[in-house]
Amino acid sequence: MADVDILKDYALFDFDDGRWVRPVFRKGSGPAVIVIHEMPGLHPLVVRFADRIADAGMTVYLPSLFGSPGKPVSRGYMIGEIVKALCIRREFTVWAANKSSPIVDWLRALARKAHADCGGRGVGAVGMCFTGNFALAMMTEPAVTAPVMSQPSLPVGKKNAAALGLSPEEIACAKQRFEAEDLSVIGLRFHGDPGVPPERFQTLRDTFGDRFEGYEFDPKDGRQAPEMRPHSVLTVHLKDDDPDGPTKRAEQRVIAFFKERTAL
Repeated sequence: MADVDILKDYALFDFDDGRWVRPVFRKGSGPAVIVIHEMPGLHPLVVRFADRIADAGMTVYLPSLFGSPGKPVSRGYMIGEIVKALCIRREFTVWAANKSSPIVDWLRALARKAHADCGGRGVGAVGMCFTGNFALAMMTEPAVTAPVMSQPSLPVGKKNAAALGLSPEEIACAKQRFEAEDLSVIGLRFHGDPGVPPERFQTLRDTFGDRFEGYEFDPKDGRQAPEMRPHSVLTVHLKDDDPDGPTKRAEQRVIAFFKERTAL
């Protein structure tokens, strides 16, 4: 069952880009940040992270792309949504090394709306796990100025370990904008996470140089959860009771990054 109360302070609207319609939850004031949830959906710990962005003086947009908004993480829920994404959902490109997912076009359109609504220098975007590379692919939208890739898990497959799941044009656009506009991208992962191979972070370093701000954590520094081994840096495996711990400092850095890059 979904925890409906977890989103009670958010305004809900449907956003239509002319191809897809998806629900979006909105809260806060100030420049916009789009939080793109991880598998299995818009669960309570994603909402907790979004709440902290709003508390820091920004407007947070929470699109719901799969799963049931507010429903807590469980192993069965996770497996079910992964199977749907791999086998059914046409808006996601899971295996392609050099192509982003079609739903990124919808996210770019949402970023344009969010920037028009909220103003500021630009819009922040964080993708997590299955959506991790979406934030970087969104850089072809000029409104996006602060991309964060938390445990970017696409494309899947050993042969794609070093791939970013972006087209050459998307990568070239990000590189050009990083230099021309003095921007950068943050990446987060746990060491030993099979879903986010080290080769992928090496590609980010090789491609973007010092414009890539990468953080990698010892699994013991993450919250130990029965659902899975340490993977979700900003949500399930954030060690929230350790204010000086590596994952908590990473959360604070990401929120500060959004503040720095979206405010005028």
